[in-house]
Amino acid sequence: MSLLTHLLAVLFGMGSWVSINGLWVELPLIVPQIPEGWYLPSYLSILIQMANVGPLFVTLMHRFRPGALNETAVIYVIIVLGTVASFLLGFFWKETVVVAGVSRSVALLVLTFFLATVDCTSSVTFLPFMMRLKPQYLTTYYIGEGVSGLLPALVALVQGVGVVHCLNNTQSLNHSLNGSVTFDLQAQYQPANFSAEVFFFFLSAMMLVSLGAFLLLNYHPAVAREHPTGRYTNGVKEKSQKNRQLVEQKPMMDPYKPPNQNSFGTGAYSWMQVFYIFVILAWANALTNVVLPSVQSYSCMPYGNKVYHLSATMAAVSNPLACFIAMFLPIRSLLLMAALTVVGTGAGAYIMGTAVLSPCPLLVNDTSGGVIIVLAWIVFILTLSYVKVIIGVILRDEGHSALVWCGAVVQLGSLLGAVTMFPLVSVYSFFSSGDPCNTKCP
Repeated sequence: MSLLTHLLAVLFGMGSWVSINGLWVELPLIVPQIPEGWYLPSYLSILIQMANVGPLFVTLMHRFRPGALNETAVIYVIIVLGTVASFLLGFFWKETVVVAGVSRSVALLVLTFFLATVDCTSSVTFLPFMMRLKPQYLTTYYIGEGVSGLLPALVALVQGVGVVHCLNNTQSLNHSLNGSVTFDLQAQYQPANFSAEVFFFFLSAMMLVSLGAFLLLNYHPAVAREHPTGRYTNGVKEKSQKNRQLVEQKPMMDPYKPPNQNSFGTGAYSWMQVFYIFVILAWANALTNVVLPSVQSYSCMPYGNKVYHLSATMAAVSNPLACFIAMFLPIRSLLLMAALTVVGTGAGAYIMGTAVLSPCPLLVNDTSGGVIIVLAWIVFILTLSYVKVIIGVILRDEGHSALVWCGAVVQLGSLLGAVTMFPLVSVYSFFSSGDPCNTKCP
């Protein structure tokens, strides 16, 4: 295998979600300077789900007009759009416009919608494009997808986003009944080492790197030697050099086949197995992309700011690590898939439990509590990320259409997760974070 092609696949995959992931980790620096305040995460969740119009369009085109959509051109458009939108954020994210008498960050919200459209659409275009390379490179692509979350997190860590120091508030003294004086501790966010503008320019540069990698994947001679038998163009496969008629890959599910026959890609899986695989895929993505990340601060902050940052960083590292493990141990057992899903879901249930009990979860005053929550996040991301990669490898062997539907199910799972968590977190305020400096637990 070509080391260059592996590197290009990682850099290409990095462009899939780097912009939105970067925006999320930058929120503590952005929120205090915009009129929306901490309502911004709720707006972002809505915008990201609205952006699913992109993958919906691509999926419908593949279903009803197979071969009509120029997949390569779509990828060029969305990467360029992501690069430009990230660059413009560096100039306009603080700009406001008065709408109906209220100041709003219109530029930030509009550019975020474009970034979300880019990242959501990547799920149904980047993955199918990898059909043009040998199967081994799909796992490498997933490593790049993991890096799209890890790299912004590490840069934000260097930037010093969200670092809190507890200081005595000398302006607010409490006089107790016996005449003694006590001081309230006040949370104070430390200034960042560099501005949000620089961070957005960094995201734009990462998208530009991804664009360069995509160019080389299309035109570099070393990459051309890594194509499997037959070439894929616009989602269709060229059977031979003599016969240049392009035909769509066999549909993943053919409704005209009798229901008792296998009808999944190559026919290696039954209808029940197809349903099982897609349910696991939707469940894993709902948990890892939306449900648990939406309560990460509630589950970790009671144990301290350092535990929160450590869990966020280790979770970001666990994603590409799982992809790396899958590269050498691509076990496709459906039974193992179920076992890992149960383990990951169990870790997720513990994380959700600590979030529900916040600001006074189990072992909140014990060092072991912080250790356990960090380990829970590692196990949660590691197991379910491995499951997602193995499903991608399975669907890759089933053909181009299977990967298109894989991306669609990923977005569907994320959508269902967002619809479930948005009212709980943002409307009904079901979770309580407490004060990082003054919360008292028994």
